[in-house]
Amino acid sequence: MREGYEGTGPGAITPDGCAVELYARLPVYDEPDIIAAAVPAGAHILELGCGVGRMTHPLLERGFTVTAVDESPQMLARVHGARTIRGAVEDLDLAETFDVVMLASFLVHTGDAEVRRGMLRACARHVAEGGCVLIQREGEDYHTDLPRERVDPSGFTVRMVSAEPVGDGVNAVRAEYEFPDAVWTQTFLARPLTKEQFEEALREAGLRVDKYLTEDRIWVRAVRTEEAGAA
Repeated sequence: MREGYEGTGPGAITPDGCAVELYARLPVYDEPDIIAAAVPAGAHILELGCGVGRMTHPLLERGFTVTAVDESPQMLARVHGARTIRGAVEDLDLAETFDVVMLASFLVHTGDAEVRRGMLRACARHVAEGGCVLIQREGEDYHTDLPRERVDPSGFTVRMVSAEPVGDGVNAVRAEYEFPDAVWTQTFLARPLTKEQFEEALREAGLRVDKYLTEDRIWVRAVRTEEAGAA
C-alpha cells in the first residue's frame, strides 16, 4: 500500500486503496455518453487507469476500440474485449499514438505533483495529431461539501466522510461504500486544483483546454498545443 493510502473491505485492495470487488459492483452512469459525444465515432481510445473496465465495456459496446491500462493485475483481469496493458500511467510509453487518450477517475488530482505531471505528459505523448485528451476533474466543492452522502438507486450508499489537510496543498480523503452485504472504505491523497491551476498543469505538459464538456467543468476535452504538435 502506498503511503497515505488505505482500503478496507472484502477482496483484493490495490496499492492506492481501491477495492476490486467494489469497483466491479459500481454502476455505469452517464460517462460513456459524455465520452461518445466528444470524440469521433469508432475512435481508438487509450484508457489510462481503466480499473475493472466500468467505462471500457460500455465504450466497446458503442463501437470504440480500447487499449486499457492499469497497474493492478486484479483490476485488469476483469477487463474483457480490450487490449490490456499493465503499468503505471505516469511511466507509460507505448511508442504509438491514439485518436483519444482518456484520464478519468480524478487521477489528475493525485496528491503527488510529479506523478500528475507524468500522467499528463503520458497523455500528450500518446495522443495523435488532431486527436484529443479527455480528463475527468473533481467537482469544485469536492473537498469542502463534507460530509455528504448519496443513496444510489441500485441500493448502496456512498459517503464522502472527510478531507483532512496533510500538507503541501494535499488532503487525505476518506470515502465509504455501504452495500446490504458488505462495506468498503478508501483513504487516498488528493490535491484540489482550481480551474486556473488545472489549466496551468495542462500547459506544463503541452496541452490546452479545447472545451469543457459539462456545465460543472468536471469533464474536459484537451488538445496538444501547437508547440507540442511541432515537437
